[in-house]
Amino acid sequence: MPADGVLTTIDSETDHQQAAKDAFAAAGVPHQRTRVITGRAQDVLARMTDGAYDLAFIDGDKGEYAEYVAAATRLLRSGGVLVLDNMLWHDRVAGPAVRDVATRGLRDLGKVLRAADEFVTTLLAVGDGLLVAVKR
Repeated sequence: MPADGVLTTIDSETDHQQAAKDAFAAAGVPHQRTRVITGRAQDVLARMTDGAYDLAFIDGDKGEYAEYVAAATRLLRSGGVLVLDNMLWHDRVAGPAVRDVATRGLRDLGKVLRAADEFVTTLLAVGDGLLVAVKR
């Protein structure tokens, strides 16, 4: 992150936000380098500046991932990185017979992102799967 960069985090759970603040402080990150926003992601993302972000990390309600990606796409500048957590979803995404709503949604979103001209994507088989996409 550049010297004047700011890390912004959004979470609806105040205890998660406090844990983030505590972790930043313990790591020696000055408070002016972080912006901790408590709220529903979709409400907050709608108010953020287009093309002003280098990285968007998504880990939230799987049913809202497509909406988060749409917002992140708007927020990322060219060369920005989109990272989606849980894209293997407990190894369920790779199983075509698994048809629950969350799994189908993640599977479909992965296909959409891989086919999008706007991104160059890769799926990393670490943890529960990270899809990484660089915005063109």
